[in-house]
Amino acid sequence: MARWRERRALARVRRRSAPPLRLTRRGRVVLVAVVALLSLGGFWLGTRAVGQAAVQVVVTSHVGLPWVEVREGDTLWAIGEALSRGDDPGPVVEEIKRLNGLSGSLIRPGTRLYVPSDTAALR
Repeated sequence: MARWRERRALARVRRRSAPPLRLTRRGRVVLVAVVALLSLGGFWLGTRAVGQAAVQVVVTSHVGLPWVEVREGDTLWAIGEALSRGDDPGPVVEEIKRLNGLSGSLIRPGTRLYVPSDTAALR
């Protein structure tokens, strides 16, 4: 029984006297690089998941709405300015985007854009 107590006491002394874990400079660099790569991988996967998310665009009926055909050099803002005639074109642009199911401001020549029927240019 005495030998057991001696071994236990000796094990405690060894545990206390062990130096703390230290990283070398190369170890710290490797650790930072691994954490950075894991973070970047997580961000990349997050952007991929967002890009593949199901997006449903609700477009109202276009029956009876006036439309314009996009020409080379036209922008949504220029079309909105022409239709608002001095008023703020921002709400008109947003309504055009909503009517046509546009998520951004990119439009292509030859595209038919439906415009709101209550704009100043159409009165």
